[in-house]
Amino acid sequence: MTRLLPHPILTLLIAAVWVALINSVSLGTALLGLMLGVAIPLFTGPYWPVRPSISRPLKIVEYISVVGWDIVVSNIQVAVWVLVWPTARLQTRYVVVPIELTSPEAIALLAGTITMTPGTVSADLAADGSAILVHCLHTTDPDDTVAQIKTRYERRLKEIFG
Repeated sequence: MTRLLPHPILTLLIAAVWVALINSVSLGTALLGLMLGVAIPLFTGPYWPVRPSISRPLKIVEYISVVGWDIVVSNIQVAVWVLVWPTARLQTRYVVVPIELTSPEAIALLAGTITMTPGTVSADLAADGSAILVHCLHTTDPDDTVAQIKTRYERRLKEIFG
């Protein structure tokens, strides 16, 4: 069974994303989504030598809710900055966020989370994976920005991935 479905959760996720992208729930859409969900992991299977170990899967729900909340709040902040403030008041800068994560999947998730949150973009990853360069649209205290990323995201990812 693992030969046909090497990553069953990914299969379901791909099928669900396909149905959401098509924006139509029908038998044909669901079947095509499932076919893609089976085919994509089968073809990319050789590039997944080791599955990531998730030590606390229930923490994923907490992580998703924190990220979702931060995205909503950041959208409002960025809208105020762009629409209300003169651009001269924005204090854009790059900050280096040292990371303790070792799993490539956790590091990718952290970088993606930073980029999905409006006002911040992951710009670069250190060659040894020890830090992420983050561009902030507005920050008055770079140390506070680093501390927020580490406590809100990295700490939870360390709990999830062990």
